[in-house]
Amino acid sequence: MSPKIANQALRRRWSGIALIAVPVVATVWLGLTDQLILYIHPRYVVFTLIMGLIALVLIVSSFVQRPDDDHDHQEPRGRLRGILAGTGGVVVVVLAVAMLAIPPATLSSATVAQRDINGSALGNNRKSIAQASSASASASAKFTVLDWSSLLRQTSDPAFYANKPADVVGFISPDPDDPANVFYVSRFVITCCAVDAQPVGVPVYLPNWTGTFKKDQWVRVTGAFATNPSSTSRQQLALGVDAIAAVPKPKAPYLY
Repeated sequence: MSPKIANQALRRRWSGIALIAVPVVATVWLGLTDQLILYIHPRYVVFTLIMGLIALVLIVSSFVQRPDDDHDHQEPRGRLRGILAGTGGVVVVVLAVAMLAIPPATLSSATVAQRDINGSALGNNRKSIAQASSASASASAKFTVLDWSSLLRQTSDPAFYANKPADVVGFISPDPDDPANVFYVSRFVITCCAVDAQPVGVPVYLPNWTGTFKKDQWVRVTGAFATNPSSTSRQQLALGVDAIAAVPKPKAPYLY
């Protein structure tokens, strides 16, 4: 084999190994730093890490294997393979930057706008009317955004929510029908991974909220549900604000 062909074969081999190694290393790193939950459900983290470690072992073993001689002496095919190897190198660099250099980001209100908040995809998730009807004030204060959103889908009777204070944490996503006065305290519910994330939210009535808070800002809101005073919002009930404060984004921002 000529030195030129040997170098081309070596570049192809290393490019192939790197293309596999970069996403595997990034996945293992995300898992070890507790950031993999930004992409997949926590129940899959251990399995993913085990598969990633197995892949790393196979990658390391490929380093000690001697590649087969490349008997392809046809210059056109060799040139094409060289181009593909170079392209693979560029892809490796892009993957490395995207997966290792850029910090993982949570889904935001931009994704909420593309999906149906409190949509039917929630299915039978969380609280039912029967479960919540007898809940004490202290118990209802522990309900999550998902719990409240499922209840709001089942009933809009203000009497049901009497003596049931809410204490919820989430990020702000504006109500498209009255963005100046109503917003959702929002979270994403993940069944498998971020691809299937379903936005849920609790409508909050707070006139001119944009003067104090920003879209996507994380807040904690306490209050009680009542008839929505907004004349344009389609939400029949909204959380009246007793107290609201900006809070840091939780380490685990999604609900499961």
